[in-house]
Amino acid sequence: MKPYLSKSRLISAHQCAKKLHLEKHHPELGVVSEQTESLFATGNQVGDIAQQAYGAPDSVEVEFNFKTMLAETKLLITANARFPIFEATFRYEGVLVRADVMIPDGDGWHVIEVKASTSIKDYHVLDCAIQDWVLRNSGINVKSMSLAHIDNQFVYQGDGNYEGLLIETDLTDKVRTMERDVLELVAKARDAVTGPVPSVDVGAHCSKPYECQFMDYCWPSEAEFPVMGLGGGKAKLATWVQEGYSDIRDVPSADVTAETQQRIHRVTVSGVPEILPGARKILEAVPYPRYYLDFETVGPAVPIWAGTRPYAAVPFQWSCHVEHENGDLEHAEFLDLSGEAPMRALVEKMIECLGDTGPVLTYTNYEERVINGLIQLFPDLEASLLKIVDRLFDLHPVVKSHYYHPKMLGSWSIKAVLPCIAPHMSYAGLEGINEGTAASDGYLEAINPQTNRDRKRELEQQLLRYCRFDTEAMVEIVRVLGGSL
Repeated sequence: MKPYLSKSRLISAHQCAKKLHLEKHHPELGVVSEQTESLFATGNQVGDIAQQAYGAPDSVEVEFNFKTMLAETKLLITANARFPIFEATFRYEGVLVRADVMIPDGDGWHVIEVKASTSIKDYHVLDCAIQDWVLRNSGINVKSMSLAHIDNQFVYQGDGNYEGLLIETDLTDKVRTMERDVLELVAKARDAVTGPVPSVDVGAHCSKPYECQFMDYCWPSEAEFPVMGLGGGKAKLATWVQEGYSDIRDVPSADVTAETQQRIHRVTVSGVPEILPGARKILEAVPYPRYYLDFETVGPAVPIWAGTRPYAAVPFQWSCHVEHENGDLEHAEFLDLSGEAPMRALVEKMIECLGDTGPVLTYTNYEERVINGLIQLFPDLEASLLKIVDRLFDLHPVVKSHYYHPKMLGSWSIKAVLPCIAPHMSYAGLEGINEGTAASDGYLEAINPQTNRDRKRELEQQLLRYCRFDTEAMVEIVRVLGGSL
């Protein structure tokens, strides 16, 4: 019997045959990140919108049930259904696909694959070619095959109407030229599933089109300072791995030519953190009072509030520590879990908190981008917000130019820097929410009407603690680099 292959397994084989083999035989070796899980949830959201866009009063969705979905689809087709069908399921030569949307078109069907992406990728076209091949060989008259994706210029009006959120592109001619590609991919996937572990070197494909869940398994990760900590392109890193180097210190210095990689390599080999002169002088010159600002944002594919676009970073929370010259700290924060649009109240409270003078310290320019987005939402507040933008002081370039610790493993993110520069503080010690994707997902869960009161209270506490920790971290970094070092 031919092995069962889903469309997602074929896409895995397209990325890496070894990935597919491990998914089938050793899924326990994989680590699915919070970001990946969030992507799955986003796909479901967009699928719901597609059903609204293409649905009709008599449309039908085939329930996901391995025991019944093929038979249910066959029943609909043989009964000559002439209404939209969602998730119709077909199998040919062991390959199973579920068509997002099938719309009657004369004596045939218009088939639409729906993606949460904002553009068409090469693997999306392959995805459609797989579906087209299976459906046509299952006796379906596929008159056209299209891909619908998110229009990131769509502005939601807040009325529940998402017409225009999806852009549809006809790929019929393109996919009909790809049958040989599909056949070769099916053969490759069958070998990967039925045979021994394929021998595939690590490389750039490990993160394209998706970050592989088996990165820790395939890349050397048990070394004290894994080669991946050199950063840069995965192709070059993979070359060092293929040459047998697992630790940064193993790589010959003559092979490291990129400036940042040379610095990482030099400091790691020495084992001594690098603290370059100049940071103290720069930070001591920052006047008081100092306002340390951090936002948490949500960027759903399907906008929630009027005036927002897909994937736009919409702030729902901020934390601000105010440091005075005598060392005293004050803290202010904003978080609204009512489910109503939080942006207006958030920005007004922020303007009030930050006042008119004093530097506003951030880590990277993310806060500046968020504030510029708020200017687009609230043009009447533009003058006040532009004054805040003029006061922004980005700590990230200062830290990157003057500090590196081997344990940072090539990253100058605040989560990498903090435990090195201030060992008594670590994001890993935060319970529950301890990174940005979890904060976004936690917020969406908290405002969901189906979330019970106790869970909502728990999420509120975690969100407040996490955002506050971000600004506490900046205060500590400035105190250490600008003081004792």
